Amino acid sequence: MNGASREALAAAHESLDALTDSTSADAAKLAGELAAVTALLDREVSLRRVLTDPAQAGEAKAELAGRVFEGQVGGQTVDLLKGMVRARWSQSRDLVDSLEELAATAELTSAQKTGRLDNVEDELFRFGRILATSTELRSALTDRAATAAAKGELLSSLLGGRAEKVTERLIVGLVTHPRGRSLEAGLDSLSKLAAARRDRMVAVVTTAVPLTDAQKQRLGAGLARLYGREMHLNLEVDPEVLGGISVRVGDEVINGTVQERIDEAKRRIAG
Repeated sequence: MNGASREALAAAHESLDALTDSTSADAAKLAGELAAVTALLDREVSLRRVLTDPAQAGEAKAELAGRVFEGQVGGQTVDLLKGMVRARWSQSRDLVDSLEELAATAELTSAQKTGRLDNVEDELFRFGRILATSTELRSALTDRAATAAAKGELLSSLLGGRAEKVTERLIVGLVTHPRGRSLEAGLDSLSKLAAARRDRMVAVVTTAVPLTDAQKQRLGAGLARLYGREMHLNLEVDPEVLGGISVRVGDEVINGTVQERIDEAKRRIAG
């Protein structure tokens, strides 16, 4: 997103946080309604363009949003949407992308309020690992010939009763409404949003054998000191690394595995 859209999204996040900080606000209900608005504006291109038209007064666009959505979703969702269409957007598509992000954030907030956010983070990561190792599952979930209902049923059979409801809703939404993204990109985005709920960074840690609880604590504390922020650890076990540890934080990789040292030695010999 360009500058104007980034500013509008930041303001919308502040408004959402103010709403969900209230004990009377139902974050899960807000999430569902925001997702419904996202789906409608994703389909209705003409309406989306009118609501983001820089030539139209912000108040006029807010009044239009009220006429369209009042009675369809709750007042809090309408107020949030009105605030968003009053803002300036670089592209009309940015409004829909931002609504989708707010819907996911509201879902994660509902998990945080009930103390289930850690579970959701871990389940999103584990689902991504399963997806990476199962070409059959990935093909089924990305098959353009399959209906959204069929994909939803498949996910319900896989996740129902085995994962948090928030995790299931997020993944079902991502699969049934990909909006041009890959599943991997969508899951990565959701993981980053989950970490941001507590201003944490995400570290993907790969080891040859599982870490003990004490090792996890020491590693988490060391990374927090290094990056100056609390760190959430997504743990992978890969016997092919032979020993040591690899840590990826964003685009930065700290590789201390035995396999990497062997590969480095081979490169030096070849050079």
